[in-house]
Amino acid sequence: RRGVGQHPHRGFETVTIVRKGLIDHSDSLGATARFGGGDVQWLTAGKGIVHSEMFPLLDAGAPNPLELFQIWLNLPAASKMAEPHFTMFWSEAIPRLVVESPRGGRTEIAVIAGQLDNAAEAGAPAPIDPLAPPPDSWAARTEADVAIWTLRMTPGADWTLPAASGAGTRRMLYFFKGAQARIAGREVQGPAAIELHAGTAVEIVNGDADTAEFLLLQGRPIAEPVVQYGPFVMNTQAEISQTLADYRRTQFGGWPWDDGAPVHGRDPARFARHPGGRED
Repeated sequence: RRGVGQHPHRGFETVTIVRKGLIDHSDSLGATARFGGGDVQWLTAGKGIVHSEMFPLLDAGAPNPLELFQIWLNLPAASKMAEPHFTMFWSEAIPRLVVESPRGGRTEIAVIAGQLDNAAEAGAPAPIDPLAPPPDSWAARTEADVAIWTLRMTPGADWTLPAASGAGTRRMLYFFKGAQARIAGREVQGPAAIELHAGTAVEIVNGDADTAEFLLLQGRPIAEPVVQYGPFVMNTQAEISQTLADYRRTQFGGWPWDDGAPVHGRDPARFARHPGGRED
């Protein structure tokens, strides 16, 4: 078996974007899921959760590739002890904007979080409304200006990334697949991480050789102290010490599964069983 067996988190969120392959999830809330192929799991650890992330090897005679991003999104102090929350964004429900370039080429933007402002400027006939983030997330606050988007550009495609609306917003563009692109007039070789001026629209032009893919992350800083110890992200060292004591005492509610690293059978169908019994 491959993956990461049961382990705890407190004080932040994990946003897991599975681009290829499948993940089997189990957690201390009683939730289980098999997701992949563009699905996103958004897990608010809050005051404490234990989960496992396993990579099922369903094809015994061939490789079982897995490609994912896992973004750690901090929680503000007021939400660090919020109730844990399990959320699934199925690929089919994630809003996507497809823009055809006048010169040829095509750009697809998957809007996982954050309003795509200036929709007409971005090529959309109407505003692109994302799915709702978990209720205690920093991303649930309009003033936080959090955005998580993926961009896929065919050879020769060009698209202008609209300016962010929030004052003080930070924006990073990760050029993770492709050979060459022109970003804000500068030639960039992939892979690369580029910090952008969030208040300025930026033209992105892909090269003619390969499809290019990007991950955009943006948000207004929480502007609070950060103290991290492994899977715990708090504001002070005293809170980290308390977290360790709490986990030793309570195991964050305990582990309800017989196996510390559950794998959900050989059926490749995606599913989610939520706390309380609701099934997708």
